[in-house]
Amino acid sequence: MTASEHYLTMHMTGGPIQVPATIRQVREALPDELRAQFTAEIESAAADQLPFTLVRWAMTIPTEHDDAEEALLARVRAGDFSGVTFADELGDDEYRSAG
Repeated sequence: MTASEHYLTMHMTGGPIQVPATIRQVREALPDELRAQFTAEIESAAADQLPFTLVRWAMTIPTEHDDAEEALLARVRAGDFSGVTFADELGDDEYRSAG
């Protein structure tokens, strides 16, 4: 990581990933068709909403986990719930985590 590169670690279903943590890095990592929308939103965000807005957009950047996530969603949409644990099946003391 160079002095101008900053990252946040996010914990996804497939494991931890690092996402860009600056406006420039997020803009550059987004698909071309989303950059103008991101720029307009981040430039008009109130100061107290900047971190939230930046992280929300950073989470839309394609990652190596996206294919696995999409396959899981397709399986669940098709009615295959094998391996899925529903909240009402968990005991009171069990930790509820996506990862």
